[in-house]
Amino acid sequence: MQIFQICTFAYFTFVFMKKDYYEILGVQKGASADEIKKAYRKTAMQFHPDRNPGDKAAEDKFKEAAEAYEILNDSDKKAQYDRFGHNAFAGGRSGGGGFSSGGMNMDDIFSQFGDIFGSGGGDGSSFFGGGRSSRGGGGRGTRGTNLRVKMKLNFEEIANGVTKTIKVKKNVKCETCTGSGAKDKNSLQSCGTCGGSGQVRRVQNTFLGQMQTVTTCPTCSGEGSTVTAKCGACKGQGTTYGEETVTVDIPAGVQEGMQLSVTGRGNAGERGGSAGDLIVLIEEETHLQLTRDGLNVGFDLHISFPDAVFGTQVEVPTIDGRAKIKVPPGTQSGKIFRLKGKGFPHVNSYERGDQLIQVNIWTPQHVSFDEKEMLEKMSDSKNFLPAPEKSDKSFFDKVREMFS
Repeated sequence: MQIFQICTFAYFTFVFMKKDYYEILGVQKGASADEIKKAYRKTAMQFHPDRNPGDKAAEDKFKEAAEAYEILNDSDKKAQYDRFGHNAFAGGRSGGGGFSSGGMNMDDIFSQFGDIFGSGGGDGSSFFGGGRSSRGGGGRGTRGTNLRVKMKLNFEEIANGVTKTIKVKKNVKCETCTGSGAKDKNSLQSCGTCGGSGQVRRVQNTFLGQMQTVTTCPTCSGEGSTVTAKCGACKGQGTTYGEETVTVDIPAGVQEGMQLSVTGRGNAGERGGSAGDLIVLIEEETHLQLTRDGLNVGFDLHISFPDAVFGTQVEVPTIDGRAKIKVPPGTQSGKIFRLKGKGFPHVNSYERGDQLIQVNIWTPQHVSFDEKEMLEKMSDSKNFLPAPEKSDKSFFDKVREMFS
Protein backbone atom coordinates (compact mmCIF):
# COMPACT_ATOMS: atom_id res chain seq x y z
CA MET A 1 0.00 0.00 0.00
CA GLN A 2 1.41 3.34 -0.93
CA ILE A 3 1.20 6.11 1.63
CA PHE A 4 1.40 9.76 0.73
CA GLN A 5 1.82 12.80 2.93
CA ILE A 6 0.39 16.25 2.52
CA CYS A 7 1.49 19.07 4.80
CA THR A 8 -1.19 21.64 5.31
CA PHE A 9 -1.72 24.55 7.69
CA ALA A 10 -4.94 25.02 9.58
CA TYR A 11 -6.03 28.57 10.31
CA PHE A 12 -8.52 29.49 13.02
CA THR A 13 -10.84 32.47 12.84
CA PHE A 14 -12.30 33.83 16.03
CA VAL A 15 -15.46 35.80 16.53
CA PHE A 16 -15.50 38.31 19.36
CA MET A 17 -19.24 38.94 19.46
CA LYS A 18 -21.49 36.08 18.35
CA LYS A 19 -25.23 35.89 18.73
CA ASP A 20 -26.56 33.29 21.16
CA TYR A 21 -27.68 30.11 19.37
CA TYR A 22 -30.83 29.82 21.47
CA GLU A 23 -31.72 33.41 20.61
CA ILE A 24 -31.21 32.71 16.90
CA LEU A 25 -33.80 29.92 16.97
CA GLY A 26 -36.06 31.72 19.44
CA VAL A 27 -36.05 29.00 22.12
CA GLN A 28 -35.17 28.86 25.80
CA LYS A 29 -31.96 27.21 27.01
CA GLY A 30 -33.87 24.25 28.43
CA ALA A 31 -35.77 23.58 25.19
CA SER A 32 -36.28 19.94 24.18
CA ALA A 33 -34.90 18.39 21.00
CA ASP A 34 -38.35 18.53 19.38
CA GLU A 35 -38.75 22.22 20.27
CA ILE A 36 -35.32 23.01 18.81
CA LYS A 37 -36.12 21.08 15.62
CA LYS A 38 -39.50 22.80 15.25
CA ALA A 39 -37.94 26.24 15.82
CA TYR A 40 -35.23 25.57 13.24
CA ARG A 41 -37.82 24.44 10.68
CA LYS A 42 -39.78 27.66 11.20
CA THR A 43 -36.70 29.90 10.94
CA ALA A 44 -35.30 28.07 7.91
CA MET A 45 -38.66 28.30 6.11
CA GLN A 46 -38.76 32.04 6.77
CA PHE A 47 -35.28 32.81 5.47
CA HIS A 48 -34.88 30.10 2.80
CA PRO A 49 -33.00 31.55 -0.24
CA ASP A 50 -35.71 30.33 -2.63
CA ARG A 51 -38.26 32.41 -0.73
CA ASN A 52 -35.93 35.42 -0.55
CA PRO A 53 -34.09 35.53 -3.90
CA GLY A 54 -31.24 38.00 -3.96
CA ASP A 55 -31.67 38.89 -0.26
CA LYS A 56 -28.21 38.62 1.27
CA ALA A 57 -29.47 39.36 4.79
CA ALA A 58 -32.01 36.52 4.58
CA GLU A 59 -29.33 34.16 3.29
CA ASP A 60 -27.07 35.07 6.23
CA LYS A 61 -29.89 34.39 8.69
CA PHE A 62 -30.58 31.07 6.93
CA LYS A 63 -26.92 30.07 7.41
CA GLU A 64 -26.96 31.38 10.98
CA ALA A 65 -29.98 29.22 11.83
CA ALA A 66 -28.32 26.15 10.28
CA GLU A 67 -25.19 26.76 12.36
CA ALA A 68 -27.26 27.08 15.54
CA TYR A 69 -29.20 23.89 14.78
CA GLU A 70 -26.00 22.00 13.98
CA ILE A 71 -24.78 22.65 17.55
CA LEU A 72 -28.02 22.43 19.53
CA ASN A 73 -29.21 19.27 17.75
CA ASP A 74 -26.07 17.37 18.79
CA SER A 75 -26.14 16.41 22.49
CA ASP A 76 -22.33 16.49 22.87
CA LYS A 77 -21.91 19.82 21.09
CA LYS A 78 -24.89 21.27 22.95
CA ALA A 79 -23.35 20.27 26.30
CA GLN A 80 -20.06 21.91 25.32
CA TYR A 81 -21.88 25.06 24.20
CA ASP A 82 -23.96 25.26 27.38
CA ARG A 83 -20.77 25.05 29.44
CA PHE A 84 -18.30 27.16 27.44
CA GLY A 85 -20.46 29.15 25.00
CA HIS A 86 -18.85 29.91 21.64
CA ASN A 87 -15.39 29.26 23.11
CA ALA A 88 -16.21 25.54 22.99
CA PHE A 89 -15.71 25.59 19.24
CA ALA A 90 -12.66 27.80 18.99
CA GLY A 91 -11.57 26.66 15.57
CA GLY A 92 -12.88 25.86 12.12
CA ARG A 93 -15.61 27.78 10.32
CA SER A 94 -19.33 27.55 9.86
CA GLY A 95 -21.81 28.37 7.17
CA GLY A 96 -22.94 31.38 9.16
CA GLY A 97 -19.69 33.27 8.80
CA GLY A 98 -18.38 32.47 12.28
CA PHE A 99 -16.99 29.21 13.52
CA SER A 100 -18.47 26.03 14.87
CA SER A 101 -17.28 22.48 15.21
CA GLY A 102 -18.92 21.39 11.98
CA GLY A 103 -17.61 23.71 9.26
CA MET A 104 -20.87 23.56 7.26
CA ASN A 105 -21.14 24.81 3.72
CA MET A 106 -24.33 25.45 1.72
CA ASP A 107 -24.41 21.85 0.45
CA ASP A 108 -24.30 20.60 4.04
CA ILE A 109 -27.07 22.98 5.04
CA PHE A 110 -29.40 21.90 2.25
CA SER A 111 -28.68 18.26 3.06
CA GLN A 112 -29.64 18.98 6.68
CA PHE A 113 -32.61 21.03 5.47
CA GLY A 114 -33.92 18.11 3.44
CA ASP A 115 -33.71 15.81 6.44
CA ILE A 116 -35.59 18.26 8.63
CA PHE A 117 -38.32 18.87 6.04
CA GLY A 118 -38.86 15.17 5.43
CA SER A 119 -42.33 15.59 3.91
CA GLY A 120 -40.75 17.30 0.94
CA GLY A 121 -38.59 14.25 0.24
CA GLY A 122 -36.35 13.10 3.05
CA ASP A 123 -33.68 12.40 0.47
CA GLY A 124 -33.08 16.09 -0.07
CA SER A 125 -36.22 17.36 -1.83
CA SER A 126 -36.94 21.08 -1.93
CA PHE A 127 -40.28 22.69 -1.22
CA PHE A 128 -39.60 25.68 -3.41
CA GLY A 129 -39.82 26.29 -7.14
CA GLY A 130 -36.09 26.74 -7.73
CA GLY A 131 -35.44 23.22 -6.45
CA ARG A 132 -32.28 22.24 -4.61
CA SER A 133 -31.02 18.78 -3.88
CA SER A 134 -29.09 17.67 -0.84
CA ARG A 135 -25.98 17.78 -2.98
CA GLY A 136 -26.57 21.28 -4.28
CA GLY A 137 -26.63 20.24 -7.94
CA GLY A 138 -25.07 16.90 -8.65
CA GLY A 139 -22.06 16.92 -6.35
CA ARG A 140 -20.20 13.61 -6.57
CA GLY A 141 -19.46 11.01 -3.95
CA THR A 142 -20.15 10.56 -0.25
CA ARG A 143 -18.68 12.95 2.29
CA GLY A 144 -15.97 11.43 4.48
CA THR A 145 -16.46 10.98 8.21
CA ASN A 146 -14.94 13.23 10.87
CA LEU A 147 -11.90 12.12 12.84
CA ARG A 148 -11.14 12.98 16.47
CA VAL A 149 -7.64 13.20 17.93
CA LYS A 150 -6.39 14.24 21.37
CA MET A 151 -3.58 16.76 21.73
CA LYS A 152 -1.70 17.30 25.01
CA LEU A 153 -0.27 20.77 25.64
CA ASN A 154 1.90 22.06 28.48
CA PHE A 155 1.32 25.40 30.24
CA GLU A 156 3.90 27.25 28.15
CA GLU A 157 2.33 26.07 24.87
CA ILE A 158 -1.13 27.06 26.06
CA ALA A 159 0.05 30.49 27.20
CA ASN A 160 1.84 31.40 23.98
CA GLY A 161 0.09 29.32 21.32
CA VAL A 162 1.93 26.67 19.37
CA THR A 163 2.12 24.97 15.99
CA LYS A 164 1.91 21.18 16.16
CA THR A 165 2.54 18.70 13.38
CA ILE A 166 0.72 15.40 13.78
CA LYS A 167 0.45 12.25 11.68
CA VAL A 168 -3.10 11.03 11.22
CA LYS A 169 -3.93 7.50 10.06
CA LYS A 170 -7.09 7.72 7.98
CA ASN A 171 -8.78 7.06 4.65
CA VAL A 172 -7.00 9.04 1.94
CA LYS A 173 -7.85 9.58 -1.71
CA CYS A 174 -6.79 6.64 -3.89
CA GLU A 175 -3.77 7.66 -5.97
CA THR A 176 -4.49 5.09 -8.67
CA CYS A 177 -7.94 6.38 -9.66
CA THR A 178 -7.59 9.86 -8.06
CA GLY A 179 -10.69 9.11 -5.99
CA SER A 180 -13.12 8.24 -8.80
CA GLY A 181 -13.31 4.53 -7.93
CA ALA A 182 -13.12 3.64 -11.64
CA LYS A 183 -10.51 1.44 -13.30
CA ASP A 184 -9.84 4.11 -15.93
CA LYS A 185 -11.56 7.14 -17.44
CA ASN A 186 -13.51 4.89 -19.83
CA SER A 187 -14.98 2.99 -16.87
CA LEU A 188 -16.85 6.06 -15.61
CA GLN A 189 -19.99 7.01 -17.51
CA SER A 190 -22.77 9.50 -17.06
CA CYS A 191 -25.86 8.21 -15.25
CA GLY A 192 -28.67 7.38 -17.67
CA THR A 193 -31.43 8.17 -15.16
CA CYS A 194 -30.49 11.74 -14.28
CA GLY A 195 -28.30 12.58 -17.27
CA GLY A 196 -25.32 13.30 -15.03
CA SER A 197 -27.01 15.94 -12.86
CA GLY A 198 -27.43 13.71 -9.81
CA GLN A 199 -31.02 14.95 -9.47
CA VAL A 200 -34.44 13.81 -10.57
CA ARG A 201 -37.08 16.51 -11.01
CA ARG A 202 -40.76 15.83 -10.57
CA VAL A 203 -43.77 18.08 -11.10
CA GLN A 204 -46.91 17.33 -9.12
CA ASN A 205 -50.36 18.85 -9.46
CA THR A 206 -51.79 19.99 -6.13
CA PHE A 207 -54.78 22.11 -5.14
CA LEU A 208 -52.32 25.02 -4.91
CA GLY A 209 -51.14 24.42 -8.46
CA GLN A 210 -48.05 22.71 -9.78
CA MET A 211 -45.24 21.99 -7.32
CA GLN A 212 -41.80 21.00 -8.48
CA THR A 213 -39.58 18.82 -6.30
CA VAL A 214 -35.98 17.82 -6.82
CA THR A 215 -34.75 14.55 -5.31
CA THR A 216 -31.47 12.68 -5.29
CA CYS A 217 -31.16 10.28 -8.22
CA PRO A 218 -31.87 6.73 -6.94
CA THR A 219 -29.62 5.12 -9.56
CA CYS A 220 -26.35 6.95 -8.89
CA SER A 221 -27.19 8.23 -5.39
CA GLY A 222 -26.64 11.78 -6.58
CA GLU A 223 -23.13 11.22 -7.97
CA GLY A 224 -24.18 11.84 -11.57
CA SER A 225 -22.11 8.93 -12.87
CA THR A 226 -21.81 5.16 -12.59
CA VAL A 227 -18.74 2.93 -12.55
CA THR A 228 -18.63 0.07 -15.07
CA ALA A 229 -15.25 -1.32 -13.92
CA LYS A 230 -13.88 -0.75 -10.42
CA CYS A 231 -10.38 0.42 -9.55
CA GLY A 232 -8.27 -2.54 -8.41
CA ALA A 233 -6.40 -0.59 -5.74
CA CYS A 234 -9.41 0.75 -3.80
CA LYS A 235 -12.09 -1.74 -4.96
CA GLY A 236 -14.21 1.09 -6.30
CA GLN A 237 -14.34 3.08 -3.05
CA GLY A 238 -12.06 5.88 -4.21
CA THR A 239 -10.10 5.75 -0.92
CA THR A 240 -7.32 3.70 0.62
CA TYR A 241 -6.02 3.54 4.19
CA GLY A 242 -2.97 5.69 4.69
CA GLU A 243 -1.41 8.50 6.67
CA GLU A 244 -1.46 12.28 6.34
CA THR A 245 0.72 14.86 8.05
CA VAL A 246 -1.28 17.83 9.28
CA THR A 247 0.15 21.00 10.80
CA VAL A 248 -2.23 22.61 13.29
CA ASP A 249 -1.94 26.15 14.65
CA ILE A 250 -3.15 26.14 18.27
CA PRO A 251 -4.15 29.63 19.48
CA ALA A 252 -3.01 30.91 22.87
CA GLY A 253 -5.41 30.47 25.77
CA VAL A 254 -7.15 27.20 24.92
CA GLN A 255 -8.46 25.11 27.81
CA GLU A 256 -8.93 21.47 28.71
CA GLY A 257 -11.90 20.03 26.80
CA MET A 258 -11.96 22.62 24.00
CA GLN A 259 -12.30 21.27 20.47
CA LEU A 260 -10.69 22.76 17.38
CA SER A 261 -12.02 21.79 13.96
CA VAL A 262 -9.64 21.48 11.01
CA THR A 263 -11.91 21.59 7.99
CA GLY A 264 -11.40 18.92 5.33
CA ARG A 265 -8.70 16.94 7.15
CA GLY A 266 -10.82 14.00 8.26
CA ASN A 267 -11.42 10.82 6.27
CA ALA A 268 -11.47 11.27 2.51
CA GLY A 269 -14.91 10.96 0.91
CA GLU A 270 -15.83 7.99 -1.24
CA ARG A 271 -15.97 8.34 -5.02
CA GLY A 272 -14.68 11.91 -5.02
CA GLY A 273 -16.83 13.16 -2.11
CA SER A 274 -15.54 15.93 0.14
CA ALA A 275 -13.39 15.00 3.12
CA GLY A 276 -14.64 15.12 6.70
CA ASP A 277 -13.13 17.30 9.40
CA LEU A 278 -10.37 16.64 11.91
CA ILE A 279 -11.56 17.44 15.44
CA VAL A 280 -8.69 18.23 17.83
CA LEU A 281 -9.56 17.74 21.53
CA ILE A 282 -7.33 19.77 23.86
CA GLU A 283 -5.84 18.16 26.96
CA GLU A 284 -3.63 19.95 29.52
CA GLU A 285 -0.48 18.40 30.93
CA THR A 286 -0.09 18.71 34.69
CA HIS A 287 2.53 21.28 35.71
CA LEU A 288 4.95 20.23 38.44
CA GLN A 289 4.64 23.51 40.39
CA LEU A 290 1.79 25.59 38.98
CA THR A 291 -1.95 25.08 38.95
CA ARG A 292 -4.58 26.59 36.67
CA ASP A 293 -8.00 28.02 37.45
CA GLY A 294 -9.55 29.61 34.38
CA LEU A 295 -7.20 32.40 33.30
CA ASN A 296 -5.37 32.54 36.64
CA VAL A 297 -2.26 30.61 37.69
CA GLY A 298 -1.66 29.50 41.28
CA PHE A 299 1.61 28.82 43.12
CA ASP A 300 2.30 27.81 46.75
CA LEU A 301 5.41 29.56 48.10
CA HIS A 302 6.99 27.96 51.18
CA ILE A 303 9.33 30.14 53.26
CA SER A 304 11.09 29.67 56.59
CA PHE A 305 10.05 31.33 59.84
CA PRO A 306 13.11 33.66 59.89
CA ASP A 307 12.39 34.75 56.30
CA ALA A 308 8.83 35.55 57.28
CA VAL A 309 10.09 37.64 60.21
CA PHE A 310 12.91 39.51 58.47
CA GLY A 311 11.57 39.48 54.91
CA THR A 312 13.30 38.06 51.86
CA GLN A 313 13.47 38.11 48.08
CA VAL A 314 12.70 34.89 46.20
CA GLU A 315 12.30 33.61 42.65
CA VAL A 316 9.04 31.96 41.69
CA PRO A 317 8.16 29.99 38.53
CA THR A 318 5.66 31.47 36.05
CA ILE A 319 4.32 30.24 32.73
CA ASP A 320 6.76 32.69 31.06
CA GLY A 321 9.86 31.72 33.03
CA ARG A 322 10.85 32.92 36.50
CA ALA A 323 10.09 36.15 38.36
CA LYS A 324 11.49 37.75 41.53
CA ILE A 325 9.18 38.90 44.30
CA LYS A 326 9.82 40.62 47.62
CA VAL A 327 8.35 39.14 50.78
CA PRO A 328 8.14 42.01 53.30
CA PRO A 329 9.08 41.57 56.99
CA GLY A 330 6.29 40.20 59.17
CA THR A 331 4.47 38.41 56.33
CA GLN A 332 1.79 36.08 57.67
CA SER A 333 1.14 32.56 56.44
CA GLY A 334 -1.69 32.59 53.89
CA LYS A 335 -0.74 36.00 52.46
CA ILE A 336 -1.47 36.12 48.72
CA PHE A 337 0.65 38.12 46.28
CA ARG A 338 -0.70 38.90 42.83
CA LEU A 339 1.46 39.15 39.68
CA LYS A 340 -0.74 41.14 37.33
CA GLY A 341 -0.99 39.80 33.79
CA LYS A 342 1.13 36.71 34.47
CA GLY A 343 -1.75 34.30 33.89
CA PHE A 344 -3.22 32.78 30.73
CA PRO A 345 -4.59 34.87 27.84
CA HIS A 346 -8.25 34.65 26.86
CA VAL A 347 -8.65 32.70 23.63
CA ASN A 348 -10.99 35.28 22.08
CA SER A 349 -9.88 38.62 23.52
CA TYR A 350 -6.95 40.60 24.88
CA GLU A 351 -7.88 39.75 28.48
CA ARG A 352 -5.21 38.00 30.53
CA GLY A 353 -5.30 36.41 33.96
CA ASP A 354 -2.93 36.87 36.94
CA GLN A 355 -0.57 34.68 38.91
CA LEU A 356 -1.58 34.27 42.55
CA ILE A 357 1.18 33.33 45.02
CA GLN A 358 0.16 32.08 48.45
CA VAL A 359 2.75 32.24 51.22
CA ASN A 360 3.08 29.21 53.49
CA ILE A 361 5.43 29.49 56.49
CA TRP A 362 7.26 26.21 56.92
CA THR A 363 7.17 24.77 60.43
CA PRO A 364 10.13 22.50 61.21
CA GLN A 365 9.18 19.03 62.38
CA HIS A 366 12.49 18.21 64.03
CA VAL A 367 14.63 20.61 66.12
CA SER A 368 17.89 20.23 68.02
CA PHE A 369 18.27 20.74 71.76
CA ASP A 370 19.76 24.24 71.31
CA GLU A 371 17.03 25.21 68.85
CA LYS A 372 14.39 24.00 71.27
CA GLU A 373 15.85 26.13 74.04
CA MET A 374 15.84 29.23 71.84
CA LEU A 375 12.24 28.66 70.79
CA GLU A 376 11.13 28.17 74.40
CA LYS A 377 12.72 31.52 75.34
CA MET A 378 10.99 33.25 72.40
CA SER A 379 7.62 31.75 73.26
CA ASP A 380 7.52 33.86 76.43
CA SER A 381 8.07 37.10 74.48
CA LYS A 382 4.99 39.24 73.81
CA ASN A 383 6.14 39.75 70.19
CA PHE A 384 5.59 36.04 69.56
CA LEU A 385 2.03 35.96 70.85
CA PRO A 386 -0.62 35.90 68.08
CA ALA A 387 -2.15 39.38 67.70
CA PRO A 388 -4.05 39.57 64.41
CA GLU A 389 -5.17 43.05 63.36
CA LYS A 390 -8.74 43.84 62.42
CA SER A 391 -7.53 44.80 58.97
CA ASP A 392 -6.21 41.27 58.35
CA LYS A 393 -8.46 39.48 55.86
CA SER A 394 -10.10 36.19 56.73
CA PHE A 395 -9.50 33.00 54.77
CA PHE A 396 -12.78 33.37 52.87
CA ASP A 397 -12.00 37.01 52.02
CA LYS A 398 -8.70 35.87 50.54
CA VAL A 399 -10.43 33.19 48.48
CA ARG A 400 -12.93 35.73 47.16
CA GLU A 401 -10.06 38.09 46.34
CA MET A 402 -8.25 35.36 44.42
CA PHE A 403 -11.17 34.84 42.05
CA SER A 404 -12.35 38.45 41.76
